[in-house]
Amino acid sequence: MSQSGVLKRSTILVHGSVGMPLAIIGYPLVVYLPPFYAQEVGLNMALMAMVLVIARFSDVITDPLIGTLSDRWQTRIGRRKPWLLMGVPLMLAGTVMIFMPPAGVGVGHLLLWTMIMYLGWTMVTLPYGAWGAELSPEYHQRSRVTASREGFVLVGLFLAALAPALVQALGKRYQAGDTDGAVMNFAVWLLGRDGELGIGYGPILAAMAWLLLILLPLTVFMVVTMVKEAPPKSVQRTEWKKGLRVLKNNGPFKRMMLMLLIIVTGESFRNALSVFFMQHVLQIQAHIGMMYLVYFGVGILGIPFWLILGRKIGKHKAFCVAVGVSSASILGMFFLQAGQLVPFAIMFAIKGFCFAAFQFLPLSMLADIVDLDTARSKEHRTGLFFAMSGMAQKLAMAIGLGLSLGLLSMVGFDAKAAVHTDQQLLALRVLYILGPVALYMTAFAIAWKYPLTSERQERIHQWVLRRNARLELAGEHA
Repeated sequence: MSQSGVLKRSTILVHGSVGMPLAIIGYPLVVYLPPFYAQEVGLNMALMAMVLVIARFSDVITDPLIGTLSDRWQTRIGRRKPWLLMGVPLMLAGTVMIFMPPAGVGVGHLLLWTMIMYLGWTMVTLPYGAWGAELSPEYHQRSRVTASREGFVLVGLFLAALAPALVQALGKRYQAGDTDGAVMNFAVWLLGRDGELGIGYGPILAAMAWLLLILLPLTVFMVVTMVKEAPPKSVQRTEWKKGLRVLKNNGPFKRMMLMLLIIVTGESFRNALSVFFMQHVLQIQAHIGMMYLVYFGVGILGIPFWLILGRKIGKHKAFCVAVGVSSASILGMFFLQAGQLVPFAIMFAIKGFCFAAFQFLPLSMLADIVDLDTARSKEHRTGLFFAMSGMAQKLAMAIGLGLSLGLLSMVGFDAKAAVHTDQQLLALRVLYILGPVALYMTAFAIAWKYPLTSERQERIHQWVLRRNARLELAGEHA
């Protein structure tokens, strides 16, 4: 990094690469893990859901603890790097044990290894996010750092959407009698069970586990060895009660947390209903996988656009543009009828294009808020801020999922039924369209008046630099 805070492109790319395996693990946890344990392992659905909620609830304790410790624990190799090195083995062990479980496991196995996996995930993601926020103090450089990371996240999501299609294609070939050849033998050895390759969820989860086993250690090794942490700053410690008061009085932070909570709730609400909408309203079940490939693929292409727009009009206004365009594309889906694949694909692709902005602009704005907190509290608490934002996102995901499926159940919609009444399909259409749009537009109203612009952030940053220089000078003369 230069004295001006401008980062090398290689630094930004290497640091962002860790986002790819983190995305690969997140996708199957939501989509494939529940049906695998319910249908193929044989666990009770309600009991399994409770276990997964309990495991996720452990983050309420570990997130702020690890966030704070990573701010204050200084080692020879830095504050953030040790946590990544310790978290990777836990994350890998937990993933392998829940994605490729031995025969005859029960809920105790799922609970134990899911909690271990989530602990490792927290140890990697929170310090990693805080590290990225500290790579440069410059407003637009932070957008580049966050955009790189979220670009790799979208690549990971694209791979996570592509892998199931490839695995299932191999499984169908095997079941049809095509059991010979080097590729098929390798697939059976890698993904199969008892010398056979099935077409269920087990091989898909095994493929995801292998992707993580390869990509997570590789990318973490690269970032730890090739990217420097920002030098530790000499700042005074704030008594914790005073620190909480400073946090409470941080207007941009409160606005950001509310915006993040609402937009992630909207995304979770929509994601939970997307497959039902495509399968039962549009009746394009055979093309669902391809729709997600288009969605994430276009999202990758959208990153440069949102990065440039954020530089021109400000991050918060670029975010508002993305929210507005997303809402318009979703509202257009209200008028689609069964079989209209191409119009839906276009609107879904537009939503995917905006998804990139949802991914990286709020986190880049959060990095700017840390400067304001540093100016007021005289302490660097980046890890704590990212821990609190992470908790907000996890809470929002749970709210969106529970709210959408709960409302769908209340209108009498049965996901297992082959035929649904017109009223049930209309209710699904209304929930899928109007539910997330209402939440998106609420987030739009909150974000539009966001006060921390690039000019104000630069003034705050320069003030912090001058104060630190005075403190260092006073220390030298003491």
